[in-house]
Amino acid sequence: MKIVCSKSELLNGVQIVYKAVPSKTTMTILECILIEATDGRIKLTANDTELGIETYIEGNIIEGGSICIDARMLQEIVRKLPDNDITINIDNNMEAEITCEKARFNINCKSADDFSYLPQLEKENPLIVSQFTIKEVIRQTIFSIAPDTEPNKMMTGELFEIKQNKLRIASLDGHRLSIRNIELNNDYEDKRVIVPGKTLNEISKIISGDSDKDISIYFTKNHIIFEFDETVVVSRLLEGKYFNIDQMLTSDYETKFIINKKEFIECIDRSLLLIKEGDKKPLSIDVTDNNIAVKINSSLGKLDEDIDIEKTGKDVKMGFNPKFILDALRVIDEESVSFYIVNAKAPCFIRDDEGSYIYLVLPVNTR
Repeated sequence: MKIVCSKSELLNGVQIVYKAVPSKTTMTILECILIEATDGRIKLTANDTELGIETYIEGNIIEGGSICIDARMLQEIVRKLPDNDITINIDNNMEAEITCEKARFNINCKSADDFSYLPQLEKENPLIVSQFTIKEVIRQTIFSIAPDTEPNKMMTGELFEIKQNKLRIASLDGHRLSIRNIELNNDYEDKRVIVPGKTLNEISKIISGDSDKDISIYFTKNHIIFEFDETVVVSRLLEGKYFNIDQMLTSDYETKFIINKKEFIECIDRSLLLIKEGDKKPLSIDVTDNNIAVKINSSLGKLDEDIDIEKTGKDVKMGFNPKFILDALRVIDEESVSFYIVNAKAPCFIRDDEGSYIYLVLPVNTR
C-alpha cells in the first residue's frame, strides 16, 4: 500500500477516529488505526468494540491495500511532521515508511485481518437534524450525567425519546435532571433508547455545529449510528429501562421568580471563591418580594448579596449546590431565567414558557 495526502487532511482524519481508540485494553490491535486504500478512497477506522468511528480523507492512492498502525504513534508522528504532503508506504515486512520532506519514520504495523471492523448494520428511516441542533442539545444536557464509575449505568447515558415530531433528550445523576425538547421537521416512529455519555461527548467534539449541515441518526436494536460529512460513528446503546422522568416533573409551584441570568451567574461565581475544592457548602437563597438574598458561610468567610427579581407567590428560603445551579444557567441562552419552587424541600425547576428546556435541581439542607 502506498498513499500520499496533505498533513492537514491526514491529521484531521486521525484525530477524528482517535476518539474511538481505548485508553486501556488487553487487545493491542484495538490500539491501532486501520488505514484502507480501496475503491479510490482512503478510509481511517478505530474501534474499541463499544464505540467505533470511520472517516474518509482526500489523498492520492498510488497502490491500494490496508494496514493497522499504532494510533498514538501515528497521531504524534503526523502532528510533528512539516506542513506538506505525507507519504505512507507499506512494505512486505509489515513496516510503514512515513515520509514528509526530509523526515522519514519506519514503524512496525499489524495486519488488517486482525482488526475488529465496525458491525454491518441495517440502516433505515434516519432521524435527520442539523449538526447545530445536536451539538447544542448535547451541550445543554451532558453536564448532568453521572461519571462512568456510577454503578447505575443508566445515569451514565442520555435518554433519546422520539414521539412523532418531538425529540426529548434527558440526563440525570441523582441530584439534578436536564431535559431538552426539540421539534422535528417530520414525524418519526416512536423510539426510546439510552445513548452512552462518552459517545455523545465525542460526537459533540467532531461535528461542526453548522446549522446548514445535517446529521443522520439511525437506530437498531443494540446500536445507534451517526452519519455526517464523511464520517460514521457507531455506538452500542446502554441496555436497561430508563427512569420515568415524567413522574419527576410537575407544573405546580408556590413561588416563581424571574432573575437576570448574567447577574445570578456572577453572584454564584463570587460565592465559589469561599468554597474549598471538594467542600459541599450549600448556597442559601432567601426569596422575598422583588429581591433574592444570596448567602454562603464557609471556613474561608461569608458572602451576602442581593439581586433584584420579579416574584409571584410565597416567600421561600432554601439551599442548593451552587455548581448545579451554575451548570444549568450557563447553557441557557435567554437573558432572564424563570425559577419555579413548590416548597423548600422539593426540587426547584428552571424552565422556559415553551418547555424547550427544563432543569430540575434538588435542594440541600442549609443547617
